Amino acid sequence: MMIGRLDYAFLKAVEAIRDCEGKIVVTGVGKSGHIGSKIAATLASTGTPAFFLNPLDAYHGDLGMLGEKDIVLAISYSGATEELLRFLPLIQAKHITIIGMSGNDESLLARYSDIHLNIAVEREADPLHLIPTASTTATLAMGDALACALVEAKHFQPTDFAQLHPGGDLGRKLLAKVEDVMFTQNLPFLTPDIPLSEAIEIVTKGTLGIGIVVESSKLVGIITDGDIRRAMQRLGQDFFATPVSAIMSKNPKTISRAAKIVEAGEMMNHHSIHSLIVLDEDTVCGVIDSFSCLPGTRFYH
Repeated sequence: MMIGRLDYAFLKAVEAIRDCEGKIVVTGVGKSGHIGSKIAATLASTGTPAFFLNPLDAYHGDLGMLGEKDIVLAISYSGATEELLRFLPLIQAKHITIIGMSGNDESLLARYSDIHLNIAVEREADPLHLIPTASTTATLAMGDALACALVEAKHFQPTDFAQLHPGGDLGRKLLAKVEDVMFTQNLPFLTPDIPLSEAIEIVTKGTLGIGIVVESSKLVGIITDGDIRRAMQRLGQDFFATPVSAIMSKNPKTISRAAKIVEAGEMMNHHSIHSLIVLDEDTVCGVIDSFSCLPGTRFYH
């Protein structure tokens, strides 16, 4: 039902908010105020500076928080909330654009508004058709639709979201670097000529499921637990004396220590592998595995 409300007025509202040089001030009373507070928080977290202002507080000094370059998003399902309507002339006196959100295109709020968004519902969800239920859901949906459209209009990216949420799991995942989570201690280094009988012990102690093959300090290959198991089945008694070079992969996937861990995760998913060798220029300095790229994974140093 709300899809049909994403009309020309909605487009004008998105464009106005996108081009706003100030802040978006969301206001409403009661249930509309609670929904408005959430809308303001969603806008702010997606790159549109916004905050919630209670109309009652505006009468006692908070009106000074409004600037001429701001936009007010005023919410009242009835469009006739007295406390809100008393507030609107004060906004108009400051020549501030008003985007109204109500369930009545003919309401006083709609008339006060420069742009009006219709959030009408056929009835509330409760048996008495009295409790704000469907109407608050419609209001929230319209607010979320504005935020989503603005994400597109402003070319807002996941990394932008992470910058605004540095303390969350997503922010950590998108902003943290490979060097923040890579394993650096007791790396399982091997040489190409070492026999697999010795390589098994080194790989097992390394607990990463891989062996890093180096020669003259340069990375030349990698072996995995799977490589070792397959070699044991294929070589039989000859397995123990076979050198690492016979089964190693000569072009291991690598990543820079300065890369983002989200890049590491995408690379591992793309190649269907669980580990990457971390390089500092041409020198092996660590290993990152798929678990390290998951949100909530602790830092290793």
